[in-house]
Amino acid sequence: MAGQRFTILFMPESAYGPTNQCIGIGYRLLKAGHRVVFAAEASWAGKLTALGFEEDLVDLAPPAPADTNADPGQFWTDFIRNTSPEFRKPTIVQLETFIKPTWQALIDGAIYCQPQLQQIISRVNPDVIVEDNVVAFPALLTAGKPFIRIVSCNPLEMKGENVAPTFSGYAANDRNNWQEFRDEYKRTHYQMWQDFNTWVQGQGAPALAELEFVHESRDANLYLFPEVADYVKERPLASSWIRMDSSVRETDGKYEIPSTVVNRPNDARLIYLSLGSLGSADVGLMNRLTEVLGRTKHRYIVSMGPQHEQINLPANMVGSQFLPQTKIIPQVDLVITHGGNNTTTEALHFGKPMILLPLFWDQYDNAQRMHELGFGIRLATYSFTDDQMHSAMSALLTDLALHKKMQENAKLIQSRDGLGVAAAVIEKVANKYKS
Repeated sequence: MAGQRFTILFMPESAYGPTNQCIGIGYRLLKAGHRVVFAAEASWAGKLTALGFEEDLVDLAPPAPADTNADPGQFWTDFIRNTSPEFRKPTIVQLETFIKPTWQALIDGAIYCQPQLQQIISRVNPDVIVEDNVVAFPALLTAGKPFIRIVSCNPLEMKGENVAPTFSGYAANDRNNWQEFRDEYKRTHYQMWQDFNTWVQGQGAPALAELEFVHESRDANLYLFPEVADYVKERPLASSWIRMDSSVRETDGKYEIPSTVVNRPNDARLIYLSLGSLGSADVGLMNRLTEVLGRTKHRYIVSMGPQHEQINLPANMVGSQFLPQTKIIPQVDLVITHGGNNTTTEALHFGKPMILLPLFWDQYDNAQRMHELGFGIRLATYSFTDDQMHSAMSALLTDLALHKKMQENAKLIQSRDGLGVAAAVIEKVANKYKS
């Protein structure tokens, strides 16, 4: 948008996935000459200014004693680690034991930061506000500024009668349990939603749709998922929804594969293992995986996460707490993932098949979608056998037709420039209101 310089305020969820998603879009806007400010959670202090952004951060809970070593998103890392026993339960049981407490924690954060967020918006005076979160922050809607919503979760978040229920991980071709899951979701969540909706309206924001915890934008709604895996035929979306086929940030540093895994037998492949910053907090699961994979001929790069000091790496693996994932995935043959939306869509962007081990939230939906489309194999996260893991690896690594198809998909996905699409939408909305 030549000659126009906008101030854009991003408010992402504190976890790495949504924040990295906003970093990718924000960096494009920054390079275009715009002022980009992050109202991220306070543990991100210094991490965003290092990339050239401004920070005007919020607390989602009373600040803990100062800890300069705290990782970004530490609250959610702790939350997931403490509730990880729930991930062994069926998704319909998790509705009460994990999904509901997670919503409540998000709601508590939104309520706590409301006065702070109002002050931030007043200071920054943005031309447009961009939220990548699953819960409403009324201050974002009552500021008199255009508001854009980003969905960086699996797009089953946009519900429909002809698609499986959100968070279920149920198959697209088997509706037998869909209504039971929806009924249980309503039973476990209705009162909490009603209380939150009352508070949201009390802050001057519009009412929430029934059992929805965040508003749809009247200006523009962006969502992250490639067309080749999307649900639009079964659940068409309104014209206000714009798809980003991928969103691969350009801020990751280079990664040179260590010689210990470059040098490998001719028939051994290179594999990337990541359960995300939150999933890797389950040390028991990580060590089970490294033990099983350590007995194979292949070589591995392991994203070890916040509990890295407790994770054991066999001789055929290298790893680190933090890795530039977008620079690693293009260099490997297979991705073993929890099914987080960023990793799933990045694997599709680079044409890599996946083994999926879902833990929580939309990871079940991504794992099921990749499995039923043939882009990966979903395994039972806590009960897979060595043989099942080895069989899945062999099937995906030797399927030449699959690799050809995924490379064709990747070429199409990359050509659509999801970051450019998102940046253009944000500029268009800002320009419309500033003109």
